[in-house]
Amino acid sequence: MTSEKKVAKFRSHPERHAVSRIGWLRAAVLGANDGIISTASLIVGVAASGADKPAILISGGAALVAGAMSMGAGEYVSVSSQSETERADLAKERKELTEQPEMERRELADIYVRRGLDESLALQVADQLMAHDALDAHARDELGMSEIATARPLQAAFTSAITFSAGALLPLALVSALSRHGLIPLIIAATLLCLAILGALGARAGGAPLTRSILRVSFWGALALAVTAGIGRLFGAIA
Repeated sequence: MTSEKKVAKFRSHPERHAVSRIGWLRAAVLGANDGIISTASLIVGVAASGADKPAILISGGAALVAGAMSMGAGEYVSVSSQSETERADLAKERKELTEQPEMERRELADIYVRRGLDESLALQVADQLMAHDALDAHARDELGMSEIATARPLQAAFTSAITFSAGALLPLALVSALSRHGLIPLIIAATLLCLAILGALGARAGGAPLTRSILRVSFWGALALAVTAGIGRLFGAIA
């Protein structure tokens, strides 16, 4: 195979890495986990207090709406702050490139020297990258910014709110379908099963170890369910 054919083959085979999904994947996993755990835990806690089925449904429905709004707003505020910080850093870098181009050139070259290039080659690389797009070169190599990790507030907010709602619907649907008798153990079992599935899906999408992801999310879900069930039973007995 000629070198030209090899280059063409490599160019026609773009790689897809899990890190390219990290923005929406983080928000989706966080939202779904929180939706299942918080809503199921609340339902189990209210049920353990001795409340009737309508009260459990009302509590769960309120938890779904409040949680989805909170997740969406929280993600939007958090990621917006990150986005504003990125814009401020880029504005500062743009000003420094205008006022002190030689210092910025040396700064970029020093980064490449620390990565293993000799000084003359590092200066050549810095010159070529700055000639192509100076701000992009400094944003990527000096500030650590990239297209993959760019903050997207609306994407994070909608993803978190929607996945929270989807996760919260599961325990609510079970409460609607099941009788009051035996509700708590069934909710707990279904919740832990869904958390294990969600952990596996998140691990597969993100390229993480499967067993570790499942055990991690299942452990914290079980702990939340146990604590809220204990609190509900305690306050139910006091009442």
